[in-house]
Amino acid sequence: MSVLPNNLDRYRKFISFMLKYWQSDLFRKTASNAMEGNEGNGDENFEQTPQELVEDLKNMGPTYIKLGQLLSTRPDLLPDAYLKELATLQDDVAPIPYEEVHKIVEEEIGTRISKAFDTFDKEPLASASIGQVHYATLRSKQPVAVKIQRPGIKKQFLEDLDTLKELADLAVKHTKTARRYSFDHVLEELSRIVLYELDYYREAQNLKTLGRNLQEFKDLVVPQPINDYCTGKVLTMEYIKGKKITSLSPLKQLEVDYGPLVDQLVEAYLKQIIIDGFVHADPHPGNIQFTPDAKIALIDLGMVAKFTPQMQENILQLLIAISNTNGSETANVLLGMSEYDEERDLRAFRKSINDIIMESEHSTAKDLQTGRLVIQLNRLSAESGIHIPVELNILGKILLNMDQIVAVLDPDFDLKDTIQKHVTKIMQNKVYEELKPENFFTMLLQSKKLAENAPERLNTISENLANNNFKIKIEAIDEKRVTDGFQKVANRITLGLIIAAMIVGAAMLMQVPSEFTIFGYPGLAMLFFLLAALGGIYLSYIIIFRDENLHNKD
Repeated sequence: MSVLPNNLDRYRKFISFMLKYWQSDLFRKTASNAMEGNEGNGDENFEQTPQELVEDLKNMGPTYIKLGQLLSTRPDLLPDAYLKELATLQDDVAPIPYEEVHKIVEEEIGTRISKAFDTFDKEPLASASIGQVHYATLRSKQPVAVKIQRPGIKKQFLEDLDTLKELADLAVKHTKTARRYSFDHVLEELSRIVLYELDYYREAQNLKTLGRNLQEFKDLVVPQPINDYCTGKVLTMEYIKGKKITSLSPLKQLEVDYGPLVDQLVEAYLKQIIIDGFVHADPHPGNIQFTPDAKIALIDLGMVAKFTPQMQENILQLLIAISNTNGSETANVLLGMSEYDEERDLRAFRKSINDIIMESEHSTAKDLQTGRLVIQLNRLSAESGIHIPVELNILGKILLNMDQIVAVLDPDFDLKDTIQKHVTKIMQNKVYEELKPENFFTMLLQSKKLAENAPERLNTISENLANNNFKIKIEAIDEKRVTDGFQKVANRITLGLIIAAMIVGAAMLMQVPSEFTIFGYPGLAMLFFLLAALGGIYLSYIIIFRDENLHNKD
């Protein structure tokens, strides 16, 4: 009996939120930009402030907090100030009572807490919407952090996502704005992210992968999971004592030169993006911590990005073009990886890209320029009708977070110069990766298959040429479809003529006396009238309904 009220409450929350923002200046302005391709994502003053939007999302619950975090990667939807505020969106929730924590841990790991751990703090180190973290020590005295998933949170997420999916499908079906914004695709991405974060076993695997990929960087630390105490709802990992990068005092920043450490951090992220294709996708200041021994710890691997080899090459080319302040090449790379209609004004797009790239020359970390630049490129592409890959939105958010971290450690650090400096090393690594034995053998097998089939194919081609049987098939017009269309038109004209003839014939028979009558009228004439009426109804049904359905499918 409680399902219906819960559903109504979820609908009520979402609809009240949409009623507030659907008619707002913020939505009308961004919707206008999306539909017309106008610029205007600058410093406009809107009725709802970025802080108010963030608070509204917090009040709606954890699913909407995740939605806000996802929207922070969509510069085509929101102005800069809102993107920046959404990027800092964190949830403030009451901690899980220790009694429930105790029960969940013992159920998941299959043994008593007192047997698995030497100590287990009752007060959490941190608490969030999905779970909370407790400090503990193993029997070996090793300090660990234990992350416990909040009870019932998966059910809540799935119910909220089902509600959002229903409403998003309805919006996409009936409104052009929702189709242009691809609300259904945004929701698919949200569902994927949430389901990944709800699987702590997957996060444990992510920690292992990132730790292995970054083991060459001595000043970077990735906490490793304790396999025996990891499940889908409990993640036990090495405890790293640290504090947020942004909490460093200005005096400390003046006393210590963090340039080499920043250089190493940037190189590590370039390696993740371009070489590994496996990236810590949420490097906000809370997830990048400074340890007492002057190292940087990368924590919280619930959200990772995976780039295909082709996308890695595209991103490498894009970063090289940006670091060289080459606007023309930047535009070429963006167009090469995107989809767009032929009627788009590519000359204006190229000029706008070139202007943005030239303006960014000589910028430093304190300008927070690199990530913002990629986001500007994303936005300009969307406004110009250029459909860029979603990976570039993720890249923009990663670089924007990196800018914030680098600006704290070394405000005069030039991220673009560092990218340029590491390009040679990155290219060498990529060539080395591609020359690995497994890649070489794959190429060898493909070459072997090509060589085996070449004689037969060449023989077939030469034989067809000799016999004048060589043909080139060009599918310019679907002849069968055109013929079928003419046949349908002819059939319907014929049926219409038959119906008209039956009506005329029936009208003439009405004047001929007959003993066979229907409703007092000559029976034969009435039969012709009935047959003509049935034929007319059938023909009308085909024209109105079947043709309309075929039109919609096309």
